[in-house]
Amino acid sequence: MTMLADQVDVVIGVDTHKHTNTAAVVRAATGDVLDEATVPTTPAGHEELLALARSHGPLRAWAIEGTSSYGTGLTRFLRANDEWVFELERPARTGRRGGKKTDPLDAARSAREALARRDLGQPRSTGDRAALSVLLTARRSAIDGATVAEKQILAILVAAPEALRERFRKLTTTAAVAKAARMRISACYDAEMMTTTTVVRSLAQRSIELRSEAREYECALTAIIRRWRPDLLEEKGVGTIVAATVLCSWSHRGRFRSEAAFASLAGVAPVPASSGLTVRHRLNRRGDRQLNRVLHTVVLSRIRFDDETRVYVERRRAEGKTDREIKRCLKRYVARRLFRQLESQEKGLDET
Repeated sequence: MTMLADQVDVVIGVDTHKHTNTAAVVRAATGDVLDEATVPTTPAGHEELLALARSHGPLRAWAIEGTSSYGTGLTRFLRANDEWVFELERPARTGRRGGKKTDPLDAARSAREALARRDLGQPRSTGDRAALSVLLTARRSAIDGATVAEKQILAILVAAPEALRERFRKLTTTAAVAKAARMRISACYDAEMMTTTTVVRSLAQRSIELRSEAREYECALTAIIRRWRPDLLEEKGVGTIVAATVLCSWSHRGRFRSEAAFASLAGVAPVPASSGLTVRHRLNRRGDRQLNRVLHTVVLSRIRFDDETRVYVERRRAEGKTDREIKRCLKRYVARRLFRQLESQEKGLDET
């Protein structure tokens, strides 16, 4: 990719916040700040920033932090007006120590960082991808809430009156929750027994409701995936949650320059750490950890149920690889396979 400085006259860096956006117009040739502005995150504010950018010439690009969070509104507005927008991650705090920190300075840093990079990321798409992201967030919240309630039930039963503990002895968590949700309160209970029974029943009913809510979200996720990319569900080890997570990270064709970039985002590309005559790599513990987790899920499923994968595992073990190293190799393979499938079979994506 050609350097951005060779293609535009100015880069507008934007530091995004909940209520305001701060922009700095930076000359591509020199890195000088030509103009600055802080505007509200409203349609009028977006119009003001676009007018500011247009006053500095037609050849321009935008470098925006948080295009999928605080910068979503501005990103949608700019793309609707055919502006050239790139996504930048927020700078690490350690990288700013020893220097000044203000919104205009952060905006200028974003523009200069975009000028210094050879490869720049595109903002994630909206439409179906955004719908999947919202549903995944809601489902994860429901699952987490149900899990917390179930743990509280088990913790309370440990110190509950013996008459109550005896009812749940040797039951699994699922069976205990189902039984607790159906408990009746007797008027002859003392204060401790009545309170404990009431709380345990309430927690159990909450858990059941949240699990039911999570299933509804999963059905909605499945409907979107079957409409957008049903081919993903045909891959071994790929279910609704895995497919939705992969689609949210991938977003659209062309967002990643290569399968290696996608693997890096997933945290399955080893980081070079060679020095002198020593050639080695370190684990990549950065990137999208949710994407990394679902790739791990696919690998575990394939190792358990796929004959071809099991043959590969045995061959690598014979070569002296540990199980952990084999799983890392498989995660990289799965990332490569899914990326190539997504890029080669582009489907329509509703851009809004």
